[in-house]
Amino acid sequence: MISNEPEKKAAPEFRVDVKLRDVLINPSARRASIESAVAVEEGLPEPVYPQYTYPRWETERKFHNYKAWRTWKSLGAPYFKHRLMPGNIQPLIAYLFSEWKCNLDCHYCWSYDNSVKGMTEQTARKSIDWLHDLGNRLLALMGGEPLLRPKFIQKIVYYASKKDFIVYLPTNGRLMRPDVTDRLGDAGLGAVNLAVDCIEEKPGLAKALNPIRNNFEYLIKNMKQYCTSVFFNVCICRTNMDEVRELTEMAKQYDIGIDYHIVESPIIDAPHFKHLNENSTFLTPEDYPRVDELIDWIIEKHKQGYKIVNQKTRLLQMKEFLRGDIEPWGCRAGRNTLIIRTDGTLAPCFPMYSATHDWGTVGNPKFDKHQLAEMKKECELHCFSTLNHIVSYVYNNGRVIRWIVRHAKKGFTTAQGTVE
Repeated sequence: MISNEPEKKAAPEFRVDVKLRDVLINPSARRASIESAVAVEEGLPEPVYPQYTYPRWETERKFHNYKAWRTWKSLGAPYFKHRLMPGNIQPLIAYLFSEWKCNLDCHYCWSYDNSVKGMTEQTARKSIDWLHDLGNRLLALMGGEPLLRPKFIQKIVYYASKKDFIVYLPTNGRLMRPDVTDRLGDAGLGAVNLAVDCIEEKPGLAKALNPIRNNFEYLIKNMKQYCTSVFFNVCICRTNMDEVRELTEMAKQYDIGIDYHIVESPIIDAPHFKHLNENSTFLTPEDYPRVDELIDWIIEKHKQGYKIVNQKTRLLQMKEFLRGDIEPWGCRAGRNTLIIRTDGTLAPCFPMYSATHDWGTVGNPKFDKHQLAEMKKECELHCFSTLNHIVSYVYNNGRVIRWIVRHAKKGFTTAQGTVE
């Protein structure tokens, strides 16, 4: 019997044009790993703990001076150096994937694979040394879930902070127990990106606040002691829009920042991703009016002074992105941002983690500006990276100087307000 019903199509396995996909995912391509080359080299030093007595700062002014000086060394000085002496590869932010495994299974997330071996100490040390030589001073530890190996992360934070890096840690918080917070804070951790999508865990959304409530409260209590900033990282999904509002108000209550992402399917093949079809978290056209309303609400809170990381214009562009109508936005991945995979190979950005294209290894980068430019003609139209967009947006002297002047008037005692 022949059915007259339209045939259902499976969700596409990637979002970019097939021709670009074939360039980035070539089965015959082989990425060279640096693991064998660094296997005999020295690992990371054992952290001294505790290395400070608390409170560390005698006065409030000394605390703010320390925070402002650290921010200048990690972001201000590298930025102006890059602007004055531009080069082919000058990362303002580098993302070190210490782990590609995770302890949770959020159904929208294709950024983990529990079969992949974690980074070695030798690769981590070689990566930090190389990034330091490039002038980079802001290091984001990525996963998966980095805190699957908290002792390893403590070593990375300790070593990197001694070389004047601000270290930024995204985590779902399940493993960030008070003793881990103390050790990482004392080692010099600069920022915690706490990934939470809802209050109570729900189907497909495991990153919830209540299961980590005690860890969160302890982290907040000790922010100033360790000079560690904390902000929520929330992904807008079909099933959590009410919770997004609640988390926004909670961030305001705790006086911490918050940023937002639109849930996205993989931009290129991700064979390990098992929730591509019939995913309850993915947004559909029927959801767009609710998303529009939520975005308008977030922008209004932004205008009221909530510590929202996303620029207001970028929040508005989320509506366009949902509908496949987004303009090129000047991505600088591969030049001013990059990722280092667990095996020491390089890629320009998160969505390209699974690509087999050879962009080189730590100490031997092979980023080519012509290849990147051609790739971005296509992939920029399918990507809504919050952090890469921020880097692109702030690569403007006028915007940065106005932001610095605004904070200088307050004695650098707050970090409120994005670069608009």
